[in-house]
Amino acid sequence: MSASRTFEVWAPHADEVTLVLGPDGARELPMEARDDGTYSVTVAAADAPVGTRYRYRLGTGDDARLRADPASRWQPEGVHGPSAVMDETFEWHDDGWVNPPLDEYVILELHVGTFSDAGTFDGAIPHLTALAELGITAVEIMPIAEFPGGRNWGYDGVFPSAAQSTYGGPDGLRRLVDAAHATGLAVILDVVYNHLGPEGNHLADFGPYFTSTYATPWGDALNFDGADSDHVRRYFVDSALSWIGDCHIDALRLDAIHAIVDSSARPFVLQLTEAVHELAERRHRTVHLIAESAANDVRVVTPATELGLGNDAQWADDFHHSLHVALTGERTGYYADFTDSDIGLALLQPFVYDGRRYSPHRRMHFGSSAAELPASRFVVFDQNHDHIGNRPAGDRLISQAGFEAAKLAAATLLASPYVPLLFQGQEYGERAPFPYFISHTDPSLVEAVRQGRAREFTFADVSPPDPQAESTFRSAVLDRHHAETPEGAAMLAWYRRLLQLRRDLPALAAVRDPFASQTSYRVDRVDDAVILERHHAGDRFVALLHFGPVAATLTGLLPEGSWRVLADSASVEFNGPDAARGPSIDGGKQAEIVMAPMSALWLRAA
Repeated sequence: MSASRTFEVWAPHADEVTLVLGPDGARELPMEARDDGTYSVTVAAADAPVGTRYRYRLGTGDDARLRADPASRWQPEGVHGPSAVMDETFEWHDDGWVNPPLDEYVILELHVGTFSDAGTFDGAIPHLTALAELGITAVEIMPIAEFPGGRNWGYDGVFPSAAQSTYGGPDGLRRLVDAAHATGLAVILDVVYNHLGPEGNHLADFGPYFTSTYATPWGDALNFDGADSDHVRRYFVDSALSWIGDCHIDALRLDAIHAIVDSSARPFVLQLTEAVHELAERRHRTVHLIAESAANDVRVVTPATELGLGNDAQWADDFHHSLHVALTGERTGYYADFTDSDIGLALLQPFVYDGRRYSPHRRMHFGSSAAELPASRFVVFDQNHDHIGNRPAGDRLISQAGFEAAKLAAATLLASPYVPLLFQGQEYGERAPFPYFISHTDPSLVEAVRQGRAREFTFADVSPPDPQAESTFRSAVLDRHHAETPEGAAMLAWYRRLLQLRRDLPALAAVRDPFASQTSYRVDRVDDAVILERHHAGDRFVALLHFGPVAATLTGLLPEGSWRVLADSASVEFNGPDAARGPSIDGGKQAEIVMAPMSALWLRAA
């Protein structure tokens, strides 16, 4: 252990900075200024042991402001309390852990506060084994940067490097990651570097972290390309590196990078990805960067050497939108851009809007082509926190479209060549909603959020629940007893079967790139049905996906030969209406296959 400890903060807006140590501020130490606006002071480690509370006093006299460390790793008393010295040591047990490549990821997105009854990092640990046994290979944790109160989606964080205190703080997170690795699960952390939350946000007191040149839907834009932006960029890069280095995070999901406005020649996102990859290489690790971008911009996953941003993968919303329209018929908002037939196209290429197609919702041609890139560069889903929680009632797909449609969605998602993502609980047909919730302490801010949510859904027949009410949060907590009902057990068995087949069949597992050598991939659509064929090294797989509301007889869709039934969503085995189907089916131009409404059939050449 080092005999000394250095406190350092960038505060060019302050004429003077003082380190205030202890819960009662009994010890004050003036900090030395450097020309770039950085202040520092070194103390004996014995004078600031782990757990020591501290703040910075900016300025003097009546104008002085006492603020927590903007780079804090631990806020045990929340966003309005002091920072605390974090223990740099931790007894890890994951020396042999190897992060899988992206084409082996099957992701489950979870929200720590609602994933278990305890609502903590430790509370999540007992449920990891069941996920790994099901076939999940990675968990994606929604944002945990310290936010106000104890109930929040996480996108209101104001200390981007501090693990939420009410969830268990940094040690709780490290215990969760260590347990996940022991179970065989990679850990992805959702980080928010496009904005900060409104409550407890005091970055502007320290320096020019924000810019008035741009704006975001969530508040002031961060200064990534203006004067003094070098320090702002370094602040967020250091945050990313701390999660990876100190907490052994395997991948970062970069929230809404399309909202990061940056006109510099070397964009912040590129700087971030290069720094993360460099750290991983030095530590002989693999760390993935997965970006969320609504821009359908292939440059997000294009290497830096080819003038891209260098991310390893990105979310592809068009798959979700196409599938949702096919399953529900909804055509409001961004769904207005999609038709019932687009799911076939989304199975062929990551971006339905690839620059050649006019978007009525955006009133412009939109996107770029990613058809030639490996499918493992794209994460797809049939639901996630956004597409559930940004509905008025926060209702899940199974509540919107029904049990059979939810099984069909799972079969479509897991037959695709992309990296699949599930949202917590959908593996057993969870019915609990996931509405938007907060626990701000500023009454005026709470009212502003309430009014904002109400305005967002003026078109809807249902009013959104009060985001501040604890009951809204409680409604989202998973009810795992549902997995023991006939419906829940059948859904769990369905996912288990599909995930096992995705892992074991060469046509599904060996290569996830439909354009790779020894691989062929074909999608056809006839009326309400989509047929997807995947071949690899002699293994032949077919998925028949029927999106029609009534039973249909499909003729001539199945190639010649005998086909063994692998998974049939209409089977009574999965609580379906029973298609009375035998163990194999003959294909050919005259072959007729009866499909139940909203059903899926997975087949393999005998």
